[in-house]
Amino acid sequence: MGDIVEKKLAELSRRREEAHAGGGPTRIEKIHASGRLTARERIHLLLDEGSFQETGVFVTHRCREFGLDQQRPPGDGMVTGFGRIDGRPVAVFAQDFTVFGGSMSETNAQKVCRLMDQALENGLPIIGLNDSGGARIQEGVLSLAGYAEIFWRNTVASGVIPQISAIMGPCAGGAVYSPAITDFTIMVEGTSHMFVTGPNVIKMVTNEDVSFEELGGAMTHNSRSGVAHAKVSTDQECLLFVKRLLSYLPQNNMEDPPALECHDPVDRRDPSLDTMVPDNPKQPYDMLAVIRAITDDGDFLEIQPHYAQNIVVGFARLGGQCVGIVGNQPKVLAGVLDINSSIKAARFVRTCDCFNIPLITFEDVPGFLPGTEQEFGGLIKHGAKLLFAYAEATVPKLTVITRKAYGGAYDVMSSKHIRGDWNVAWPTAELAVMGPEGAVNILYRKEIAEAEDPDSLRQDKIDEYNDAFANPYIAAGLGYLDDIIQPSNTRPQLIAALRTLRNKRQELPRKKHGNIPL
Repeated sequence: MGDIVEKKLAELSRRREEAHAGGGPTRIEKIHASGRLTARERIHLLLDEGSFQETGVFVTHRCREFGLDQQRPPGDGMVTGFGRIDGRPVAVFAQDFTVFGGSMSETNAQKVCRLMDQALENGLPIIGLNDSGGARIQEGVLSLAGYAEIFWRNTVASGVIPQISAIMGPCAGGAVYSPAITDFTIMVEGTSHMFVTGPNVIKMVTNEDVSFEELGGAMTHNSRSGVAHAKVSTDQECLLFVKRLLSYLPQNNMEDPPALECHDPVDRRDPSLDTMVPDNPKQPYDMLAVIRAITDDGDFLEIQPHYAQNIVVGFARLGGQCVGIVGNQPKVLAGVLDINSSIKAARFVRTCDCFNIPLITFEDVPGFLPGTEQEFGGLIKHGAKLLFAYAEATVPKLTVITRKAYGGAYDVMSSKHIRGDWNVAWPTAELAVMGPEGAVNILYRKEIAEAEDPDSLRQDKIDEYNDAFANPYIAAGLGYLDDIIQPSNTRPQLIAALRTLRNKRQELPRKKHGNIPL
């Protein structure tokens, strides 16, 4: 080997080591002390071993002001590239907090934009590992322009390729809007924060005292704001969650989600389902128990488990096929629909429809939540989001009514009238405009008031109403239900219907896009 070539190779090795060193050992130690991993450690854990192909390795910033011309680390605080997860190609970027606090610069924004362009062109999921102090102040509007370029690409890619955001450190100001546009946001407890304006600014403007954790911590955004879809305890757990989530998603909107070999018998019947619904219509039960009794090996990846807990959403498999599941939760607010649960379920339904994931709805809903707070908060508009999402969805839609299906909520929850493909009920199902007590008090108000024994008459009328409506046979007779099934047979029946609907094709009228009530 010639001396010149040897020197060039030595220089390459030195520069690559410099790029991989990030901000140096001292800053890496601080990251580890805070309970976080470095950008490259995260990528190493996320991707299949040896599969990472980095892009923009030696990119440096162009800022000459404020002394930055003396600090030009290769990579500029952003690691980007392609790799594989369980053999599937993906695009990934990770902000390196050890370099300028992972701040957004013109050049590392360009790195992300090129990566997103290639991911879109090749139909690859894109995963962002966010850990940044925000825009690089020294670059002014250039850093803001970089954010906007990313936001635009997030929007174009929405519904085309899966986009997953892992918040593994700070994410503040304009930076929060990229994760907000993506399909899923996962936050790490204790180390990740998201907010538009921080505690200090809030204190100055509104005189409110609030901590970083209270304002923008993982639990806040998982339970109160609904911004995040999952919370995890560590970086390692976050990356495992991303991998598991991706296993339910296709590469892009032109492909189907991955199917797995099913070892759980497709004809398995679960007798516990026959007694799952209590005799007392006011007594709750756990819809999660219903779901896990039916899915392959009882596996269910719940999404947003801490937010709007009166509705359950998540991914599972039936006969190896990926499905999205929506279910009213009788254990919380009797499974009623309200503003937050409508928003949560609508977003999930639309996500499944984007990525060709069949929808299964388990319905036990007494209606929409009454009250001035809900009405003033726009329950009409937000409830319509769920209606719009179900009506617009063209993937296979299967609905099982386990108990109550009352009022407008019956229509909204993937009913036959908004083009549900396979709608069935358990024998315990009740389909009516409202519950028996409320209906009787309206229909027989005068007779009850004038009766010698109003309580006895009210009960008689309630019994009559139950005989007429507290069963699914009237709806089945009208063709609004395809069948009334034994609960223990639900799994094989759903799998059979899914296989029938596997090649469903439905075309809607041509339009630029629908105008969902936002």
